[in-house]
Parts: sequence; structure tokens; C-alpha cells
Amino acid sequence: QVQIVESGGGLVQPGGSLRLSCFVSGSISDDYVMGWYRQAPRKQRESVAQITSINTTNYDASLKDRFTISRGNDKNTVSLQMNSLKPEDTAVYFCFYFSRGLTTWGRGTQVTVSS
Repeated sequence: QVQIVESGGGLVQPGGSLRLSCFVSGSISDDYVMGWYRQAPRKQRESVAQITSINTTNYDASLKDRFTISRGNDKNTVSLQMNSLKPEDTAVYFCFYFSRGLTTWGRGTQVTVSS
């Protein structure tokens, strides 16, 4: 079982940047997928980006040019660098960990893009 803690959300002006971090503790497998989803008000949760234990990455096509997902040197941390943020990026961003058929979610971190 793992636990997830996200950090790095906040308020940023349009065109600005934020870096989200996700720390996973507990029993971490050697074969997993970690990443981020987001959910805007009155919308469904949508995939943002994910990275595997062998550093294969996948992005939502509309975000790939502005967002970058990466792992730390250990396997416990995943970050999401978000650049050129737009008001439509405003959402709660959730980190997830998937392994052996089970998905664990973090509580989410709020990102608000507004002037």
C-alpha cells in the first residue's frame, strides 16, 4: 500500500509557470505508472501526463508543448512542470500511482490561473 502527497499548487498569472510535486511513500513496486490527472469545476477528471518506471512518458496531446513530467532520482517522486499557463488550466491536479491493477490517488492540489 502506498500513500501520496502532492504539493506545488497555487495561484499564478496567465503565462506563468508552476511545478507540481508528488511524493509516494510505502511499498513501491519496480513496475508502475505514476502521473497526473486534473479536474476543473463541473468537468470530468482528465489525464494530463504519466510516466512509467522505465521513464516512458505520455501526455495529453493538447498539453505536451507546455507540460513536462519527470521522475526524481529515486522512484518516490514525480514532478509536473507547467509553463505558459492559461486560465483553462485551472483545476485540481491529482497525482496517481498505478501498479498491479490498483490505482492510488492523492488528495489533489489546486492550481488557479488568473490575473
